[in-house]
Amino acid sequence: MRIPAVLARSRRERGSLARQLLGLQALVLVVVVLALGWTAVADARGAVEDRAANQARSIAETIADSPLVREAVVEPDPTAVLQPYVEQVRADTATSFITVMAPDRTRFTHPDPEQIGKPFRGSIDRALRGTTFTETYSGTLGPSVRAVAPIFAVGSSSDVVALVSVGITVTAIGDDVAAALPGVLGVAVAVLAVGALGSWLISRRLRRQTHGLGAQPLARMLEYYDAVLHAVREGLLLLDGDRRVQLVNDEARRLLGLEGDVAGRHVTELGLSPELAGTLSQQRLAVDEVHVSGDRVLVVSQMPATPKGRSVGAVVTLRDHTDLQALTGELDSVRAFAESLRSQAHEAANRLHTTVSLVELGRTEEAVEFATAELAVAQRLTDRVVEAVEEPVLAALLLGKAATAHERGVTLEIDPATSVGATGIPGGDLVTVVGNLLDNAIDAALAGDPPREVQLSLWQADGRLELRVEDTGPGVDDPDQVFRRGWTTKATGQGLGLALVAQAVKRNGGTVSVRPGPGAEFAVSLPVRTAVPS
Repeated sequence: MRIPAVLARSRRERGSLARQLLGLQALVLVVVVLALGWTAVADARGAVEDRAANQARSIAETIADSPLVREAVVEPDPTAVLQPYVEQVRADTATSFITVMAPDRTRFTHPDPEQIGKPFRGSIDRALRGTTFTETYSGTLGPSVRAVAPIFAVGSSSDVVALVSVGITVTAIGDDVAAALPGVLGVAVAVLAVGALGSWLISRRLRRQTHGLGAQPLARMLEYYDAVLHAVREGLLLLDGDRRVQLVNDEARRLLGLEGDVAGRHVTELGLSPELAGTLSQQRLAVDEVHVSGDRVLVVSQMPATPKGRSVGAVVTLRDHTDLQALTGELDSVRAFAESLRSQAHEAANRLHTTVSLVELGRTEEAVEFATAELAVAQRLTDRVVEAVEEPVLAALLLGKAATAHERGVTLEIDPATSVGATGIPGGDLVTVVGNLLDNAIDAALAGDPPREVQLSLWQADGRLELRVEDTGPGVDDPDQVFRRGWTTKATGQGLGLALVAQAVKRNGGTVSVRPGPGAEFAVSLPVRTAVPS
């Protein structure tokens, strides 16, 4: 199924994650704004009530301290003097009522003249004790925030002769709160609008990044992709723009020998070969490049990710060609051996024609001598190799390389002291080591001056297989780099043969060294895995 079809079906199954998130954000935003608005209104009401209580207290204390009031309350008719005065003050201060009363609660003043002379409703005990206080109480004008202050006799600070109460009704307080509501509502609406715009922008960006998928389809796709990454038999490595690992599947871990959590680590910190680490560190395209990493031959492809021309990382794929490379080496050896047999057959046909011609000419003795001399040389080489080397694959390889060297004008001399029994070393690794060393030696000898020779020595000692290959070529300039992938002295070489030699030697727990020359010499020492026959 194509990816667009999967995305379309996932969108139909349920609303996109962006849409769900937008709905959730809108709900949370409305709840938060309502809560904040309620809190703001409550705070505003509390502030208005506090302001009203402080205002009432200040007015009550001011009236109680007025000499006019203190003198009038002891007059025979206090109302005649106090009613006009306190009503003027009430109008000037925008309070709901100002009541001056006797200690027994009898009102001297009131906004409603009919209430004058009637008892005051509310608490006065603390005021009778000389203390001003505030309270909320329902009187004749309804619920109000009021302050009650004592009026002391002229010349006294403890003799309470009357009381004054100043109040602001809850209705008036509500009007003040209502006046503050437009500002509170305006702020709430502004916050809601800004929050809604921000949520919409976030939702739009999220919808674009998630391709309009919902949470469940995203989770399902993640499970699918995770299963695919673990099941695929090709190594996959995802790198970010800083060349740090973002994802690595099981096969890539196996091929690169990675352990533990490597996410976030730079490619140079993974323990890779310098050549492979250098390739992964570069922002470049790589297609089927062969690299040696540890004991494996890897085919590496790298595709940089550059959306809109901006580098954000790379996708790296890895394929294991270790076994294929070994089989290729063995196949090359068999092919070379077959070519040498074909050449020998051609030479044998020429020798046979020559021998027959000598017989026809009556030169019988010369014909016998010519035929037996050529056969003796070939037979001596074959007998020596077969007797000295018990490993059949290695014996066939040496005979093939000897014939190949002869065809190319190079003499391959096998040390008469060569003796190799059963080693237990895998035949493929022996072919890789000996075949590549001999091929390089023959090529090097051809680049030198005559006589062009290659010397091979093989022997076992102290439980190890020792190998020496020496040529008459010009030698190597940089012995420290000869086993690095890419190093070669050939105009068209890949520089892989000696790297494979070093890999095979390391895999079998051996060592390899080189003497730079002129006339380079390679020495290999490998531990045998079976007892050497006595």
